[in-house]
Amino acid sequence: MSQRKATTSDAGRATIRDVAERAGVSVASVSRVLSGNYPVSEELRRRVMKVVRDLDYVTNAHARSLAGGGTPTVAILINNITGAAFAHVAKGVEGAATLRGWLSLVGTTGDDPERELALVNLMRQQGVAAVILLGGAYDYDEYQLRMARFARSLDAAGSHLVLVGRPPLEGDVPATTVDYDNEGGAYAMASHLLSAGHRRVLVLPGHAELTTAQARLRGAQRAFQAYGMPFDPGLVRHGRYDYEHGYEAVEAALHETPDFTAVLAGTDVVAAGAMQALRSAGLRVPEDVSIVGYDDIPLASQLTPQLTTVHVPYEEMGRVALRAVADRREGGSGGRKSADGDHLVLGTHVVVRNSVQPPAPRG
Repeated sequence: MSQRKATTSDAGRATIRDVAERAGVSVASVSRVLSGNYPVSEELRRRVMKVVRDLDYVTNAHARSLAGGGTPTVAILINNITGAAFAHVAKGVEGAATLRGWLSLVGTTGDDPERELALVNLMRQQGVAAVILLGGAYDYDEYQLRMARFARSLDAAGSHLVLVGRPPLEGDVPATTVDYDNEGGAYAMASHLLSAGHRRVLVLPGHAELTTAQARLRGAQRAFQAYGMPFDPGLVRHGRYDYEHGYEAVEAALHETPDFTAVLAGTDVVAAGAMQALRSAGLRVPEDVSIVGYDDIPLASQLTPQLTTVHVPYEEMGRVALRAVADRREGGSGGRKSADGDHLVLGTHVVVRNSVQPPAPRG
């Protein structure tokens, strides 16, 4: 008995025999409880399910055979499958996976942290080779603790958590982070506006509790500090990364604080909405109000005027994320398995186009 338990511990995955031994019942009884196809007493069901939770037992057959081969599958979890920025990350992941003969699954979280956590758990049960989470994380303790627990569960099941476009989890967590210089990009963009003479800048960084938005706001604030200029928190409008927020935030600001001369939008899509709101108010871009975005998706060069924005290497981030997973599985040079995982950071840069000019004199 001790020999079998040692083997299970080394493999990092509990077996149905482990559950049966811990619960003091037969393997057949555990199977009946888990299948739900046979009548069992409530006391037996509670006892078995408690052990299942304690041992973090994964019932899916694919998860139990991860070490035995088959076609690896990677799960890509994305906020909104129509979102252009992280669709490019997914494209990078899928392309790199295809080159290796891997399969890709895509799930959407709908900007719901509870759904995101539930999908991570579901993919763990499905026995995927890795779960790749795209986009900013939610900055509150319970979410971070639960995500760290799932990262450890994935690791114990022979899988791996990869965070793309978000900060690493704190503490001793087995996860890989593929991030980009988010704050640095916002700092460079705000500096571009300041160097053009703008001092009253409407900032639309994103949801206040989203790490992506927090970093972009910090970057803008740091630029104002570096230039010795006061930063007005009254010119910050938080909201979703969508066209509607860009439009509504600018529309409201034109009534509440109409003296801004530039808009720093958290994404190119938000910038597009802001641009339309300015036009609807009879204002010209950039003659009356300058506007900049973030992401450098194809939309940025299709707008009129073409949008000055921050380029993020989204597709490369996806390829890097998949390579990190493959290296771990194949024992390559990138397969370092330190206690706190890997943290890879890619650079960003400003792409100057036609949507910024010095502020017009105001009488």
